[in-house]
Amino acid sequence: MSLLFLLISLLSSFLILLHHVSMAGPIAVEFIYPNFTASQLLYIDNGGVFLTSRNGYFQTSIYNPMNQQSSYYLSVLHKPTATLLWSANRAKPISNSGLVTLTVVGLTVSDSNGTVLWSTPNLSAPVAAARLLDTGNLQLLDKSNSSLWQSFEHPTDTIVSSQLLPAGSYLSSSVSNTNLAEGDYRLLVTTTDTRLTWLGEDYWRLSNDARSFKDNNLQVSVMVVNTTGLYLLASDNTIVFAVSLTQSAFRVVKLGSDGRLTIRSYTSVNSSSPLSGDFIAPINNCDLPYICHSLGLCKPSGNTSTCTCPPLFTMAENGSCVPGDGSTLASTLSCSNSYPARSVSYLSLTNAIGYFSTKFRSATTSGEGISNCHNLCSNNCTCTGYFYNNSSLSCYLLNDNPLGTLFSSSSASTKNAIGYVKTFAGSVPSSTPTSSSSSSKHTVAIILPSIAAALLLAVIMYILFGRRRKKGKKAIGKSESGIKNIHLGQHKSPSSFSRYTDNEEDSTDDVIIPGLPTRFTYEELEGITNNFENKIGAGGFGTVYKGELPDNSLIAVKKIEGVGVHGRKEFCTEIAVIGNIRHINLVRLRGFCAQGSKRLLVYEYMNRGSLDRPLFSHAGPVLEWGERVEIALGAARGLVYLHTGCEHKIVHCDVKPENILLADGGQVKISDFGLAKLMAPEQSALFTTMRGTRGYLAPEWLTNTAISDRADVYSFGMVLLELVRGRKNRSERSDNRATQQSDLSEDSSQGRIEYFPLLALEKHEQRRYIDLADPRLEGRVTDNEVGLLVRIALSCLHEEPALRPNMTTVVRMMEGTLEAWEPRIKSLNFLRMYGMGFSEPECQLGLSRNFNAGSGTGMSSSTTAVSWSPSHMSAQQLSGPR
Repeated sequence: MSLLFLLISLLSSFLILLHHVSMAGPIAVEFIYPNFTASQLLYIDNGGVFLTSRNGYFQTSIYNPMNQQSSYYLSVLHKPTATLLWSANRAKPISNSGLVTLTVVGLTVSDSNGTVLWSTPNLSAPVAAARLLDTGNLQLLDKSNSSLWQSFEHPTDTIVSSQLLPAGSYLSSSVSNTNLAEGDYRLLVTTTDTRLTWLGEDYWRLSNDARSFKDNNLQVSVMVVNTTGLYLLASDNTIVFAVSLTQSAFRVVKLGSDGRLTIRSYTSVNSSSPLSGDFIAPINNCDLPYICHSLGLCKPSGNTSTCTCPPLFTMAENGSCVPGDGSTLASTLSCSNSYPARSVSYLSLTNAIGYFSTKFRSATTSGEGISNCHNLCSNNCTCTGYFYNNSSLSCYLLNDNPLGTLFSSSSASTKNAIGYVKTFAGSVPSSTPTSSSSSSKHTVAIILPSIAAALLLAVIMYILFGRRRKKGKKAIGKSESGIKNIHLGQHKSPSSFSRYTDNEEDSTDDVIIPGLPTRFTYEELEGITNNFENKIGAGGFGTVYKGELPDNSLIAVKKIEGVGVHGRKEFCTEIAVIGNIRHINLVRLRGFCAQGSKRLLVYEYMNRGSLDRPLFSHAGPVLEWGERVEIALGAARGLVYLHTGCEHKIVHCDVKPENILLADGGQVKISDFGLAKLMAPEQSALFTTMRGTRGYLAPEWLTNTAISDRADVYSFGMVLLELVRGRKNRSERSDNRATQQSDLSEDSSQGRIEYFPLLALEKHEQRRYIDLADPRLEGRVTDNEVGLLVRIALSCLHEEPALRPNMTTVVRMMEGTLEAWEPRIKSLNFLRMYGMGFSEPECQLGLSRNFNAGSGTGMSSSTTAVSWSPSHMSAQQLSGPR
């Protein structure tokens, strides 16, 4: 009996020991294989390490930075120096019970509940093994040992010797040493240079660094560090830029959370101590854009620096500097319909104080006085301050939010410049650019001529108006001035318009607008369209018919219907804006009709119709991926012209597939400027009446805040996602599709509803872009191609307008001349709210039909144009699914 008891005790001890060993988890060498699972708890005795390279100098680990106990990351580390080289789930850390799993499908990181937080993208073949190379590169291999995926191609904030960083790619800093989420600093490799940026603003360039030399003018293809230095190489490996460094067998290039780039060199890969003489950029602390927080003044002090506040500022608890008089710093978020120009004041910065971005940024204006610079900033609600150089007469408007660090310098350029920080609700200090007397004189000099000109114009208009009433309509048509006319009546109720006949004119309708296209009579357009027989479309405020001019050219005639106050505004805007615009990606307005209550627009004809037809219809041939990209590029270029190429900035306000027209020969043109709003050059934002189409409206419409060209950027981002998917962003999905995608829908009487922007966000977080592609493309598009458009689209959807790229940047990213932005997850979390519970019938989500009284039949989306506060509308009615 005692022997049996002894055997049982020994067996129990063995099982306990076996359990302990299994908890420790054996560290694999070089390879792990599918059906492998690891957690920090399973490998706690190994510090989370579960895989090491053959030479033992690199480790794959479930890593907790700085030994904190809340956030763990799948990471690759250099063992001798404990340097973090790469991490997978930067934005979504796991707990110590989270899992890392390798299957034949790929590598995943999930929380303890099994929710996948990060994964490798779809791979071209099943995974046979994961391998950690002696270079620190983590690879997934197929059965023939060919690489399916590797960490070197997806760098975070670090690269090492032999690792390539191609042009168009970047390193992004971590938020801090314990938070590995993407921070605000980037190292960008372009085809001409390598740059460090903070919130998109340059603060260092390799080409400007005295330690580098340029060897030729070829385009940069890749950046690399090797045994002799740092190099930018052309596609044929010719050196474009070079930085010579001490001979070294192993180097680590890291972008720190403070924005400092460091190249640390080691005699060998197993060395734990670096060689002396790190390469650091920028060299001076005060060249870092946020080292002293917002508006802190950085002063060099030997090899270090000190942070103080400039005169008139005091230090806040967070280390930033704030106005000492209690006034509020201006912000790019200050824009509203009541932008308080009269309460704007400025705090002057003394001479010899500079701002980091003015070293690299082109001047806003040159050759004009400081008063012009002052006025430009005052009239621009997104301007947070300005610097003016008295020597070069250069004006630099600042739009950073927050503003970065200031620096003290004795350089000539800094001595000749003076800066001003915009504030609200504070008195203008005596050191503002213009004295009170000169300001008064300047004001009088502007007001008096303006009053005189206004009086003269009023007299001329009174005389002309009197003559026009006497001469009548026919005399106007024979005016010797040669200026074309348009009769635009005063706003009347719909019932008033119904009393007009075809031949009646209201004498108060007469307004002369020069430079307009051909004017047609209603009878002429009846003949041209064969009595409006061939209807080719319908949309907001009217129906479109096909017609043919006497010269056999085809036209599209938009017949404005049910014209009330909003319809008349639509008509006036289209005539004034489109009539003088010429761009290859904008529909040309060929003529108009303004006869009594009848308002018609005559456009060039686009024979393939609007984008929604081939994109959403399954009847015709599918749009190939290349064609979709060209359509997106054409539309983007059209918006660039509206935003930057016209005399006045134009915000379209209704960008959607129905307003993107196609024709043979790959022609892509934006139509329907009826909801456009003109903006003066000095304005960057404008509040207007609610307008646009539900499902494409930017979130700022909801909050009574300023509307700028970034509202069009948001709408374009929504269109871009629809181009990727080939369906509307809110649509029913079939059961078989529902089983393949993550469950983002709810059951309803309408079926299962999918909100695609949320699906795109989740697949982006997992880096599984190919899942988002239109299934009709049947593999004729790659994960990288889809990923590029999805990242651009999500960047356009950032909730804060200031975080969205402008359309020029969007075009450059699509063309490949600028690296695609990495979407900011925090600014996209609102999509998760929109993606929950949107299975209500369309009539419950939509606006009152009273606000769309002219909408033609067959509209696929409702256009809103209401005069009441948008704060009365829910998020569902604005940016949410349609």
